[in-house]
Amino acid sequence: MADQSTRRKENAQPSLFDTELEHLPPELRWREWMSRIEAVVFAASAPVTREVLGRVVGKSCNVDLIIDDIREELRGRPYDLVSIAGGWQYRTRPAFADAIRTATGVDENVPDLSQFETMVLMTVAYFQPVTRGELSSFFGREISRDLIGDLRGAGFIASGPRSPTPGAPYTYVTTRTFLSHFGFNTLRELPDIEALEDAGLLNKDKWLSGEAHLIPRLNDEGDHRQDE
Repeated sequence: MADQSTRRKENAQPSLFDTELEHLPPELRWREWMSRIEAVVFAASAPVTREVLGRVVGKSCNVDLIIDDIREELRGRPYDLVSIAGGWQYRTRPAFADAIRTATGVDENVPDLSQFETMVLMTVAYFQPVTRGELSSFFGREISRDLIGDLRGAGFIASGPRSPTPGAPYTYVTTRTFLSHFGFNTLRELPDIEALEDAGLLNKDKWLSGEAHLIPRLNDEGDHRQDE
């Protein structure tokens, strides 16, 4: 009996997931592919990449066109399917931010970071891979391990390659969580440094040379919790 059971398991073929759906008319096939992609994105807690979506549709399926059709059907809805952090994710539309904040007391678009922590994170984003010592040079003050730990704990930065400088310190880079949280698809979407300078948010020459703080009067107005 045991031998027969073993043989049955060995001869059993794994169930194959039908991605091509050749038995369906083209219109119904397309609709089924749309539904599958919607379901996968809806069930995911993070942006879903093209590679993952490609597992549930046929080889001839154009994922970009599927996404376009889904977004078209979402016109007028309070949420959208957006390209973010190298994948796709459902996001509520900005127009409904006040309603969400009123109902939940939480603003999902605002990170729980101090001004100074945000500036350090921004510097990592623009100059990565960057060491803690280089960050300290940028700001004219020591960037503590606790602050770096907070940014790592939030999932916004991770360890990068070791620096070729003496002592081979660790460098830091931003993560997909950073891209997703701040609404970027890739780092190329970061605002130009020149645009930030025009807006008065930084002095590029002093920032790049490390001769002054990123934001004027940051020592007077910034949050100094990392020194506590």
